[in-house]
Amino acid sequence: MDDKENDVSNNQQNISEIELIKRITKSFKNKNSSTKIDIGDDAAILCFDKTNLAVSQDILVEGVHFDLSYVPLKHLGYKSVVVNVSDIISMNVKPSQALVSIAVSNRFKIEALEELYEGIRLACSAYGVDLIGGDTTSSNKGLMVSVTCIGTIESNKFTLRKGSKEEDLLVVSGDLGSAYMGLQVLEREKKVFEVNPKSQPDLSNYSDCIERQLKPEARVDIINHLKELNIHPTSMIDISDGLSTEINHLSDNSGLSFHIYEDKIPISEH
Repeated sequence: MDDKENDVSNNQQNISEIELIKRITKSFKNKNSSTKIDIGDDAAILCFDKTNLAVSQDILVEGVHFDLSYVPLKHLGYKSVVVNVSDIISMNVKPSQALVSIAVSNRFKIEALEELYEGIRLACSAYGVDLIGGDTTSSNKGLMVSVTCIGTIESNKFTLRKGSKEEDLLVVSGDLGSAYMGLQVLEREKKVFEVNPKSQPDLSNYSDCIERQLKPEARVDIINHLKELNIHPTSMIDISDGLSTEINHLSDNSGLSFHIYEDKIPISEH
């Protein structure tokens, strides 16, 4: 269980997911020595002999995390794997296996599910991940996709959120903001279509940011590059929930504050 920072409604009260997780899991105590890192990072770490196993899971729910009026099923399948791959990579670990479970209503034809799984297959192929199982069940409303991703690493070469030290340099692996802008464009065009179903939107000027939203890529190249340079980061985190949110997580875990220079933030130009 990771702590993706979304708003969760709980008896009329909106609290963040990390606050909810802390509240509902506060009485749980680990009983197995193989549990090395539990709730609170991008992935859990399990230790067996000299091998560490990183495990992460995310669930995507129709109407909450995606809108099928503008998200193709193939893209959804691809993205559902990539968001989990990214969590494993943010532990400085390469992903190796995945399990995919879906809950689907009867409005989806078999051909639609084949399209979803084609996207899953493409993502698994792109990142060298084996699909090793999962589950399928019915849903009385909409579509839900849950992916568990696994990666292995020897010894203690994984990277946690809490390792930041004074005078460390805080960096991001790419430019920011384009996925958010892609979502805004898609939502805008959806509203236009609802008013005028015959409209034909021209999205050619927004292809880059829409691709970032519909077909994101995990930065496996970063951990390859770090290994080539023999650099072991003190801390890492997936920033799919936004830069400020994730910096707060790093701060909470390390007990340090961070100086951010606005003019140094790499904002996407697309």
